[in-house]
Amino acid sequence: MDQGPARRELLLIGGGSGVGKSSVGWEVSALLREAGTAHCLIEGDGMDQIHPAPEGDPHRTAVTERNIAAVWANYAALGQRRLIYTNTVSILEAPKIVRAMGGGGVRVTRVLLTAGEGVVRQRLARRETGSQLGVHVERSLRMARRLSDEAPAGTVRVGTDGRTVPDIAAEVLRAAAW
Repeated sequence: MDQGPARRELLLIGGGSGVGKSSVGWEVSALLREAGTAHCLIEGDGMDQIHPAPEGDPHRTAVTERNIAAVWANYAALGQRRLIYTNTVSILEAPKIVRAMGGGGVRVTRVLLTAGEGVVRQRLARRETGSQLGVHVERSLRMARRLSDEAPAGTVRVGTDGRTVPDIAAEVLRAAAW
């Protein structure tokens, strides 16, 4: 499908830890590859991994934006116009990510993945093998409540309990209309 030279699209996949953001992001990418649809994927978890935080940027917001801008610039130079970005709070950070993509003219789709508390606990218990499991679970549940409360109008909510990753990814792609 021809998007025209200036058409840029952003698919934000957010949600608390254990809802399946990374798995769904990778599956969305696989489905797009199979369809021959140009796109790129950025896992947001790696965009702010610096210690100590830069002076004046305790939450690493500015460094995250700079890193997304640098990676996006490389993708855009290769002709990419569609970005999938996964991160817990991505649905709340569209303005920052749009700025990193060069500003205005970006069509944004926000998808909030959700899962029940029992499912989150089970998934995180399989993934978290260290001493921080309890802390991680509680932080995930707090964040899920915050995201549910603060999700901007138009955010598509997709439940992941009892569903396959390909099924969830297909629903996410329908929401993005890619």
